[in-house]
Amino acid sequence: MPDFIDSLHLNYAVITDIIQENSKILDLGCGCGTLLKLLIDKKNCSGLGIDINQNNVIESIQKGLSVVQGDIDEGLKEFADREFDYVILNQTLQSTEKPDFVIEEMLRAGKKGVVSFPNFGYWRVRFYLFFKGRMPKSKMLPFNWYDTPNIHLLTVEDFFDFCKERDITITKSVYIKRGKISKNPFNRILTNLLCEEALFVIEK
Repeated sequence: MPDFIDSLHLNYAVITDIIQENSKILDLGCGCGTLLKLLIDKKNCSGLGIDINQNNVIESIQKGLSVVQGDIDEGLKEFADREFDYVILNQTLQSTEKPDFVIEEMLRAGKKGVVSFPNFGYWRVRFYLFFKGRMPKSKMLPFNWYDTPNIHLLTVEDFFDFCKERDITITKSVYIKRGKISKNPFNRILTNLLCEEALFVIEK
């Protein structure tokens, strides 16, 4: 996979590279189904998407995808334990009301979880807050403070601590900054400072 992809959805390529062929997947907060369709077409996956937005669900169904409307903060009780090979939570964790519960549920319903989120420990975010005194805006964070869906802001370091506290194993991590995949792993301090977006494969 190339180190640079001229796209706002570089993480789609990363996730597609991670997911094994013929996997059964559940995509939480699947939006209009772009990633789900990519995994079905490129990796011969089967699966289901869930999104709270009715328009997203309709658009996904029009693409021929199996997508239902639902609130993942209410859990995944309709699914059996380890029913899926992968449960994906792509750029959605920070907008959930109960992120700890959502992660526990995704690791119950899936053998592995794939989680990605914008890193609020990124140096440009810190710089923006420190020198401008306002909530940062960027391509990764394009919202104003009053209309942002991001209600639980977290950093890479926060996620490591969370996984340690919950006995969750991180089996793979990918760090992205300014549209490029990091070639060399950072230490924890530099990762939290230099990474704009993080993606983890987790299991329990």
